[in-house]
Amino acid sequence: MNGAWKSYGCIFIAGCLWGTNGLFVKLMQECGSSSAYTGFVRIVLSFLILTVITWIKEGPRAFRVSKNTLISCALLGLVCQALYNYVYSSAINSLGVSFACVMTYMSPAFASVISYFLFRERFGPNKYLAMALNLAGCALTVTGGSLNGVSLAASGLLFGLASAACYSLVGIFGRIASGEASPYVVATYNFLFGSVFLGVFGHPWTTVDNPLAPGILLYGFIYALIPTGICYVIYFSGVSRIKESSKVPVVASVENVIAVVIGVLMFGEKVGPANMAGILLVLGSIMVMNADGQKGRGRRTGHGIRIRANGHAAAFH
Repeated sequence: MNGAWKSYGCIFIAGCLWGTNGLFVKLMQECGSSSAYTGFVRIVLSFLILTVITWIKEGPRAFRVSKNTLISCALLGLVCQALYNYVYSSAINSLGVSFACVMTYMSPAFASVISYFLFRERFGPNKYLAMALNLAGCALTVTGGSLNGVSLAASGLLFGLASAACYSLVGIFGRIASGEASPYVVATYNFLFGSVFLGVFGHPWTTVDNPLAPGILLYGFIYALIPTGICYVIYFSGVSRIKESSKVPVVASVENVIAVVIGVLMFGEKVGPANMAGILLVLGSIMVMNADGQKGRGRRTGHGIRIRANGHAAAFH
């Protein structure tokens, strides 16, 4: 149990670090960056930083990974970085920030279904209760109980569901990739593929007047180093040892709580009773999800799960 708590503790810490994302996004936008370019700078600089760190810490041989690991990392970059950024931004445009964020936190349901078929994880009463508490808690935390001005366009709802599906796959693909490679290597390749896919399909540098503005690069470097590069190493270190991938999005949802706290402390945002109730529900859902109950029965080989070569890795994450 100590090992399990350590693993979920890593995911909890990563969620706390992700909760600072909004701070850096605002700082970079004040320097002239766009949302698309902020995400791109963050991912590219994270790749460069982690390449140096991994080279020094583990040596050049660490970058030699199996085909299975490379495929998982490519899926991480394509689905959980590039595609997620696109569908989440599209959901925000259609539904607004609050409701798009709430829809993303339907990800535990997606993770549970996918984990059942992929890892044969069991459903138990704790999971059902935790997912219900988590979704309600995230909704109240983000919206304060009000959805005024929300437009429930069909396309927006589809983008919202797609963002939840992409977000749910971070822990699953990360678990597969981290089974055969170190968290440093997995995180590095994740950002490599994410940078390539975002660059090729998005051309985010065209959305800003001065892509090399000193303020953008300075805040982008800090953003890439702490709540991205280091954060993902901690995150993949945790998911590499877990037995129930469906728990990951619920534990990581502490990000919402930290985001609200930063909003209050740094930007003077107001928090009402509904927001506070949401925070308590989110924290409660994490406790319920990790209470002693049904244990995952994922089949593992060695330190990870092997897949075939042709098989099947916020707020920016």
